[in-house]
Amino acid sequence: MSNVPLMPMATAVWLVENTTLTFKQIATFCNLHEVEVQGIADGEVAKGIIAYNPIISGQLSREEIELSSKDENRPLQIKNMDVEISSSDKKIKKYVPLSKRQDKPDSALWLIKNHPQLKDSQIARLVGITKNSVSSIRNKSYWNFNNLNAKDPVAMSLFSQKDLVEAIEKAERRIKREKREKEKLKEQINT
Repeated sequence: MSNVPLMPMATAVWLVENTTLTFKQIATFCNLHEVEVQGIADGEVAKGIIAYNPIISGQLSREEIELSSKDENRPLQIKNMDVEISSSDKKIKKYVPLSKRQDKPDSALWLIKNHPQLKDSQIARLVGITKNSVSSIRNKSYWNFNNLNAKDPVAMSLFSQKDLVEAIEKAERRIKREKREKEKLKEQINT
């Protein structure tokens, strides 16, 4: 069975404790062996596992359980497999040593020179500095502007090439959208 509920053993514990479903129905739904479910009911298996309510998580409905309780041959149908699981792609803020902190404004300067289509907020998010710092570098009013040297942030591993490409594509889409809106506005004015 490919549609297995989240935390099948804990779900089986809850189903054994709170429903009148047969061991076979619970085993089929949770992708367990029928003997394991019987062991859960006897208290020999899954000691210490906290029961997980599949109704609260949205994987089962009370009506589905009642229908299967009335008919022993009817298997439980999982309701929703779109359970949100956090991905490992989340950015983790990491400590930047003092010697490397000057690289951030240098990287912002590089991005401003090489990719002027990026908004200040995009550069700030990529490099990890404030939006005010980026705008002051762009306006050449940054406190240490004369000592900045444009450095490639990808080469210094402040972020990946993929992140840069995605930001550039997003900026280009924004520019195209703004251009279309201006054209529509001109057409409306002319008519």
